[in-house]
Amino acid sequence: MNLIRILKAQFKRRAYKVFIPWIVNLIDKSGLLSYNLNMDTEFILVQQALLEDAAQRDTVTARRKLLVEFLSRERYLTRSGLMSRVEMVLGKGIFGNTSWEDVFYRDMKAVKKSFRAAGYDLAYSRNKTRAGYYLRGEGEIGQEVERQIKGAVDKIDPKQVEVTRTLSPAQRVQQGISITNLAHEVTAYRQAKEVISHG
Repeated sequence: MNLIRILKAQFKRRAYKVFIPWIVNLIDKSGLLSYNLNMDTEFILVQQALLEDAAQRDTVTARRKLLVEFLSRERYLTRSGLMSRVEMVLGKGIFGNTSWEDVFYRDMKAVKKSFRAAGYDLAYSRNKTRAGYYLRGEGEIGQEVERQIKGAVDKIDPKQVEVTRTLSPAQRVQQGISITNLAHEVTAYRQAKEVISHG
């Protein structure tokens, strides 16, 4: 069972070394997963809750969880791009000050192993126009982001587009600046909220 392997791989650290493998083996032996196919979804929610709890207490888990999240949504992210994204959420220097390259390498080794356990192949492209980490065989962006974009496009009101066409260039620029400022405020609010929840 692939889900069992993922759970075992995710929770091999610290206090979870004893408890999680025991509960996973218990569930596996009981046959509970094979009897209830809906359990997969519910069990993933339980796993996510445990992972969130572990990430709040352990910076290694927090870093690796964020790396997985970023890599599942975006493609062709370089080491510096990934590190800066993680540092924006967890704080500058989260990879350490002296041996940060070794820390990043160990994190990415664990992240790659986790993706492999889930059936994905995390690779690195050295192409000048598209350098960085990507999931082999996956699209340019993650499926979740793709769904969000499609949802946003579906919500475009043709009447609003007509109104925008009647605006002068200065009015369009002002509208664009206003939207950008709002987006920055929302992003700052979310980042502050995440820092508080991780702090």
